[in-house]
Amino acid sequence: MYLKVKRSIDILLSSIGLIVLSPVFLVLIIAIKRDSKGPILFKQKRVGIHASHFNMFKFRTMKIDTPKDTPTHLLENPEQYITKMGMFLRKTSLDELPQIWNIFSGKMSIIGPRPALWNQYDLIEEREKYGANDVPPGLTGWAQINGRDELPIEIKAKLDGEYVRKISLWMDIKCFLGTIFSVLKSDGVVEGKNDPAKEEDSNIDTKEYLSK
Repeated sequence: MYLKVKRSIDILLSSIGLIVLSPVFLVLIIAIKRDSKGPILFKQKRVGIHASHFNMFKFRTMKIDTPKDTPTHLLENPEQYITKMGMFLRKTSLDELPQIWNIFSGKMSIIGPRPALWNQYDLIEEREKYGANDVPPGLTGWAQINGRDELPIEIKAKLDGEYVRKISLWMDIKCFLGTIFSVLKSDGVVEGKNDPAKEEDSNIDTKEYLSK
């Protein structure tokens, strides 16, 4: 029953977000274009509800000469590929803003398990044990406010499963408020090959960039 209410909340808040944040989108678009060559957005193939696939959108944070098919956490020196604006976007999580459209279109929810990359088979399989693949993925979630990138896959999947078991309006409010505090403190954000937990939010292929 709550999932129907949750979807209505997602539509309402994402609609408001697209309208209210349109000036912020404009400023970021201009800043990204002035900072480096390349398109504004890129898309990533992610895992949605019931392990289906969808394209998730983000603001581009890396240079167009970044090695293809290489997740950020496997790069020897990711800082040389991340743009100046990209560093700011990642630290503040503003690169995630285009996902408001994913929420509005029904591919994602505001709160839920963070969508895995299509080839993160170990995480997808682990989440299956806890029923975490049976709800829409989220812009943020219980695992994100309890460790984010620092969490090993087993713990991340358990936290996602805990969210599914306790899913409710109050649980979503806790995740939302917790996300605000985590972003302000930049909790759990890691980059580079020495940070093996950084599997989730990686730029995969320059072919995935959307022309703008």
